[in-house]
Amino acid sequence: GGCDTVEFPIKITPKSPGSFHCQIVLKSSFDIRVYEVECVVNADQADAQLEFLAPAFQAVTQEIPISNISSEDWMFEAHLEGQCFHGPAVINVPVGETVPYPLTFTPVAES
Repeated sequence: GGCDTVEFPIKITPKSPGSFHCQIVLKSSFDIRVYEVECVVNADQADAQLEFLAPAFQAVTQEIPISNISSEDWMFEAHLEGQCFHGPAVINVPVGETVPYPLTFTPVAES
């Protein structure tokens, strides 16, 4: 029958964001099994607003910090919407580092 699986609930209560690892070792007289478990906990997601004030026709750049607290390197593709905004199309954020994404606003008129 369908009785060849066993539920093994795990409760994780981290106090901060980060990458958490543990090993689960199951032993019997016939078998030993080791399970590696990794849990990545992100900070609460928050909406953010950037306000750009610049003289007409002059560029202003705001650096947006992107922190990688996971256990793998990140590669992002940036898709910017809206006129007058520019930034790199790709950004790489290595494990454990914070890389600024330079978002540039170049107004073409007063408004």
